Amino acid sequence: MTVHHLVILPILLPLLCGAVLVPFTQGRHELKFALSYASVLGLLVTACTLMVQADGGAWPEGIGVYLAANWAAPFGIALVADRLAALMLLLTAVLALASLHFAMKRWSRIGVHFHSLFQFLLMGINGAFLTHDLFNLFVFFEVMLAASYGLVLHGYNAERLRASMQYIAVNLAAALLFLIGTALIYASTGTLNMADLAVRISAIAPENIGLLKVGVAVLALAFLVKSAMWPLGFWLPTTYAAASPPVAAMLVLMTKVGAYVILRLWLLLFGDEAGAAAGFGYDALVWGGMATIVFGAAGMLSTDTAGRMAGYSAVVSSGTLLAVIGYGQPSLVTAGLYYLIGSTLAVAAFLLLIELIDRIRTPSAAMLALTMEAWAVEDTPDEPRGKGVPAAMAFLSLAFTACALMIAGLPPLSGFVAKFSMFHALLNPEPGAGTIDATGWTLMALVVVSGLIAIISMLRFGVRTFWAAEMVTPPRLHLSEVAPVTALLLLSLAMTVQARPLFDYLGRASADLHDPGRYARQVLPGPVVPKPAEAP
Repeated sequence: MTVHHLVILPILLPLLCGAVLVPFTQGRHELKFALSYASVLGLLVTACTLMVQADGGAWPEGIGVYLAANWAAPFGIALVADRLAALMLLLTAVLALASLHFAMKRWSRIGVHFHSLFQFLLMGINGAFLTHDLFNLFVFFEVMLAASYGLVLHGYNAERLRASMQYIAVNLAAALLFLIGTALIYASTGTLNMADLAVRISAIAPENIGLLKVGVAVLALAFLVKSAMWPLGFWLPTTYAAASPPVAAMLVLMTKVGAYVILRLWLLLFGDEAGAAAGFGYDALVWGGMATIVFGAAGMLSTDTAGRMAGYSAVVSSGTLLAVIGYGQPSLVTAGLYYLIGSTLAVAAFLLLIELIDRIRTPSAAMLALTMEAWAVEDTPDEPRGKGVPAAMAFLSLAFTACALMIAGLPPLSGFVAKFSMFHALLNPEPGAGTIDATGWTLMALVVVSGLIAIISMLRFGVRTFWAAEMVTPPRLHLSEVAPVTALLLLSLAMTVQARPLFDYLGRASADLHDPGRYARQVLPGPVVPKPAEAP
């Protein structure tokens, strides 16, 4: 029974740490950073433990259920830790550790309440991954957004202020849609517990089906705004480019929260067992996701700003995930989960790296590079000369190359493995599903073309930065800034080397998602904790 209490720890730990840090002034920065860092390390250990519990047979069917306040579902609050939730908690802890370490020397010192807001952000993200109830999902969603509003404004300047106002307005509208959709779903089904919804949806009265679909569609709009589906994702590139690097890296994960909720809800509620509601919205997800890929790829090709380029690459990854979810093939979902992890690490590493690269991109050097490119000026020396490459420049160029390979999906890193796996799944449908259709071919073509556009855009930026610019002074890099970027890139390499065991784990997670009855069997009849025996 004690092990089940670990399920609530990823919510309680950042909540308590953030509350404790509020009264401390900026003069106690070292203490605040140490407490915040210890909290994130605790989250990392907890996430690893939950993964072991979920995949090691410690919980029935790999699902750990925590009934808050000892109230049985569906009336009480149920937190559920399965293989996918534990994996997302681990990804959250890894990115939080990298972002916080990167912020050590500069960004965490600018604002008094940076660490408190950072911890509350983690609380909201972790709660969104663990909750199995739509209303509590709304609560955690709001906690996450409220903390992100302060963090996006962190170290504010004019550009950041304009972007944050747009970000806040869009997300407040999304929160309103979330609340309206939740109310409509409750009106049509009488429950908000996800497992209970999966049970009731097949027997829902015909006159309530239309209201349920409207409610789900409105709810989906809230998460599609967060997932940056076209045309709802216009805000994302501007926000990514304006936010401080550690905050932008966490925003990458927040974008994936929307895709995570869509994945869990759609496979849980609208599978083959859903009766009249079966298959609802899958086509919209597929074609909306492919339109998002086109929008993101066009954006990458049209911009020469690194921050906006990273934002558009996140849009492409979200579109790919939404199209994979809508396609509805279990093996494709497995490859999509692998792609989710790799793309999140890649874009986050690139966003952290951008600040280090900007230290060598002076306005004059950028203008010179652009002018030479526009007028086709050849810069050929009279004779070849050897020149030593400073360690800082070598690190920046190699790290940028690795980010470009991952974002574009070229070998040998995890981006290539993810796209190859998706193609393999599309070309080898499930038994009885027939052959690949026109939608599958279109998705494959868009993934290939978006990868080519990504490498063109990244190489263009790399040439202007590392090659065409003259008189570049090697920047000063702190170990606290280099280490997080290196760690994220090494994790991508580890994903490539250990692709087989990771795919096995993700395959089991995908099988869980495609079996809604599994959650109903574990969540709904979950026994409450018995009272202690009374003393005689």
